[in-house]
Amino acid sequence: MPREVAFGSVVTLKNHRTGGGYLHSHWHLYPDGVGARQQQITTYTHKDENNKWLVKKYNNDSTNGTELLKHGDLVRLEHVLTRRNLHSHREQAPITKKHYQVTGYGENGTGDANDVWKVEIIGGVVGDVVTTVTSRLKLVHYLQNCILTTSGKQLPKWAYEQQEVSCNPNLRDKHAIWNVEDNIFANLPNVSFEVYAPGFFERLIESHAVMFQGNSGLKPKEGEITSRPWQWPINYRGQFFSGNSYRIYLLGNPIIWWSNLVFLAAFVIVFAWNAIQEQRGYKDPDHVIEMNGKRTLSCGWLFIGWLLHYVPFWAMGRVLYFHHYFPALLFSSMLTGVVVSYLLKALQSVLPETLKNAVFHFFSGVIFAVILYSFYLFSPLSYGMSGPNSNEPSSIMYGLKWLDSWEF
Repeated sequence: MPREVAFGSVVTLKNHRTGGGYLHSHWHLYPDGVGARQQQITTYTHKDENNKWLVKKYNNDSTNGTELLKHGDLVRLEHVLTRRNLHSHREQAPITKKHYQVTGYGENGTGDANDVWKVEIIGGVVGDVVTTVTSRLKLVHYLQNCILTTSGKQLPKWAYEQQEVSCNPNLRDKHAIWNVEDNIFANLPNVSFEVYAPGFFERLIESHAVMFQGNSGLKPKEGEITSRPWQWPINYRGQFFSGNSYRIYLLGNPIIWWSNLVFLAAFVIVFAWNAIQEQRGYKDPDHVIEMNGKRTLSCGWLFIGWLLHYVPFWAMGRVLYFHHYFPALLFSSMLTGVVVSYLLKALQSVLPETLKNAVFHFFSGVIFAVILYSFYLFSPLSYGMSGPNSNEPSSIMYGLKWLDSWEF
């Protein structure tokens, strides 16, 4: 692939925003009532033949010789497959009504003066050559004085749910930055792809930014059950994973789930109580201080871990599911174990020496028995339920639908 871009090059233009798509067109026209009924221009996030554009001089179709494209040059961009030019006019854009519509216009590469765009390299000066991948470009419409951009908004099904491309009269639009990703021109030598390779930290930052943007844009499918963060700690609703003869329903073990909630609150109360005692100058024996200090530190870190894995979901606008709580659940479950251990040790400290071990093992056995029995009761949710639903007396889950919001 050549390093420089020349008039006559066939290029693809990729929007520079994180996760941005390629400038794209296809034979389909904008529908009635959506600006001028001309060819659709969109961005498309996948490699495609419809992403290719021929770079031409604004006043000449000739591609003989080799003339490099430079900062400030006027160009026309002809869509290779449909042979219509990138075009804009003062019709409203499909979604962003303050922007102008961008279309494909003309026949066999011949259009009108609204097909002319000025190429600007960000940070460039007159004479700077446009380079593949590394040049960050703006395309300013010569007559309308607007800038080619993409809003990132998804168009309706008539545009195959691709993203809107428009021309923004505000030339400072931060999303109006493009780069040449593919460059085909036989008269220029190809260079190694290593020339374009980003460094490790650039790739690291970009990959995380793409994941963040991709996640934030996820939308629920039609009829799909989603949930909100407030529902997760209280085990408000599960999620069906299978609706066939064996029904699998993702739901937390309510004994563990609600116990975790109780012991989260217990930790906060105990922590506050210890803090008040310390402020008032109350001093426990040294061995008690050492024991409490270790447990408080352990619980504190686990509580912070729970917060860090749970609270951020409250600020997310993306679609959320019940399983997003599972990492936080691990921290709350470990916190429960530490708090239970603390309470059992505290109980032992007030009992006679002869009863300490017996009481500790008794309550430990009760806790394990309750957990195992609750697993036995609710295991059909994970391993597959068959037969009638839980509201029928003959159901294996009869009497176990403790909340009306549970759907098994």
